[in-house]
Amino acid sequence: MLHDFTSQFWANTVDGLTVGSIYALVALGYTMVYGVLRLINFAHSEIFMIGTFGGLTLIQVVGFDNGPYTGIALVGVLLACLAAAMAASGGAALVLERIAYRPLRRKGASRLAALISAIGASLFLQELFATTVIPHFFGNGGGRDPIHVPDLLKKETLFSIGSGDVRNDKLLIFVAAIIMMIILDRFVNSSKLGRGIRATAQDPETAMLLGVNIDRVVVVTFLVGGLMAGAAGFFFALLYQQTMFNIGFILGIKAFTAAVLGGIGNLRGALVGGFTLGLIENYGGSLFGSQWKDVIAFTLLVVILLFRPTGILGESLQQARA
Repeated sequence: MLHDFTSQFWANTVDGLTVGSIYALVALGYTMVYGVLRLINFAHSEIFMIGTFGGLTLIQVVGFDNGPYTGIALVGVLLACLAAAMAASGGAALVLERIAYRPLRRKGASRLAALISAIGASLFLQELFATTVIPHFFGNGGGRDPIHVPDLLKKETLFSIGSGDVRNDKLLIFVAAIIMMIILDRFVNSSKLGRGIRATAQDPETAMLLGVNIDRVVVVTFLVGGLMAGAAGFFFALLYQQTMFNIGFILGIKAFTAAVLGGIGNLRGALVGGFTLGLIENYGGSLFGSQWKDVIAFTLLVVILLFRPTGILGESLQQARA
């Protein structure tokens, strides 16, 4: 086992950073909603799932399934599919907030009621896609089988670090995720809406008295989280070339683990937690076997909650500064 770990160290590092980028993007949605509303949005995993289908829909409708592409065509196709995935998830997040959470918030319902609503919305979206959306629009029988996502780019090794081959798709996912998270961090820390988000996270009553539109802040929070989840969904489909109705279930729990690991409610913590979880998961899989990856991730969640519930950075959204 130790020999496997040392011989595959760099390969596991590359894979860990790649999947960690996806975890981090999804974790941003959990951490933003929690930072503003103190709500764990367990339906966020289905927002991620919808993103995978958003990109796939554009591929099928426009006819992008004739790939792989190269050059300018590849850039255009990737950007178009990324935009479609983000739009699908962002729109779904807005609908989710409007239907599942806003009525409860306006009635002053407890956080437990909102949590139950989140779980119900998650199960509803899974079954909606399995029984209706997938069979009607993707022609996949009962809708519970994996769906293949066509190749958009030819996967090639660009360079190697030790035993780790850095493929073009993995490098693309890592770099794109970093850029998107930097943009989001600057948005929250520098823009007027970002200041409103931080003010609402710190003290919603005072923020409202000072003229902050709480409803708009909540909408923007869900929208931004949905956009990040949509991007993660597209990157996941690009990397693994498949999706299905419950693809977000396990990944969503892992992204939540990443958010807790980095510091729930902390944007930069989501980045740190995502990469840390991805690396630990892959290193552990090399030591104990790939079948233990999920066990390692969920054990890590329990350990974090027991010994450091505030996470690595332990800093909430309202404390973040440029």
